[in-house]
Amino acid sequence: MDYVYVTKENIEQEHICCAISSNSDVQVRSKKDWLCDRFEDGLVFIKSSVRGKCFIEYIPAKNAWIPIDAKNYMYIDCLWVSGSLKGHGYSSQLLNTCIEDSKKKGMDGICILSSKKKMPYLADPKFLTYKGFKMCDEARNGIQLWYLAFNDSDAPKFKSCAKECHIEEFGFVLYYTSQCPFNAKYVPIIENVSKEQNIEFKAIHLDTKEKAQNAPTPITTYALFYNGEYVTNDVMNEKKFLKLVEKLK
Repeated sequence: MDYVYVTKENIEQEHICCAISSNSDVQVRSKKDWLCDRFEDGLVFIKSSVRGKCFIEYIPAKNAWIPIDAKNYMYIDCLWVSGSLKGHGYSSQLLNTCIEDSKKKGMDGICILSSKKKMPYLADPKFLTYKGFKMCDEARNGIQLWYLAFNDSDAPKFKSCAKECHIEEFGFVLYYTSQCPFNAKYVPIIENVSKEQNIEFKAIHLDTKEKAQNAPTPITTYALFYNGEYVTNDVMNEKKFLKLVEKLK
């Protein structure tokens, strides 16, 4: 498999795997704009040369948009291989590239989010274990922080603000970033349906690194709360959301 490094110079000509429409699509535009602003912070985006979901995105943890303490670690935003591209060892190839790059840059290790129970968009703990990762911290909602150390440095951990996954607000409250392109399409849809059906809903866009690094959730791409308690990181469309509303009534 040949891989492409997406950069500020070629991003307008390259697709970004999880959103393959034209640059005018709101999801594509949102993600590409977010990536362009992150490249100067050390973000690396590597994807397969063929069309499909096969990519890795990582960034120095000090610049990662999640609340972790991970001094001199690299944080993997996303490692995603799906569809016909699964089962060919591409995940291992992408991960190995990240490991080699992180070592060359003098990092002490790499870290990534996973979970006790299967959750959307999070790394498979079985795959991480196979690759030598260890779980180093866990939030109350079951989201875990895993790491692969290159030396005897301190293990990463969640910041205290993210451990309890509780907020002092009622109704539905969504914390999200533009790191996930789907949010540009689906957050406004949920806002509109909530308004139409008188559902108490509030969306909080974490639009700076500082806001994301101090969020009350270990996952910031999409974290939905209801009456103060964490519910899901699964990106809601209208049907999913209304089904969830009915379930939680």
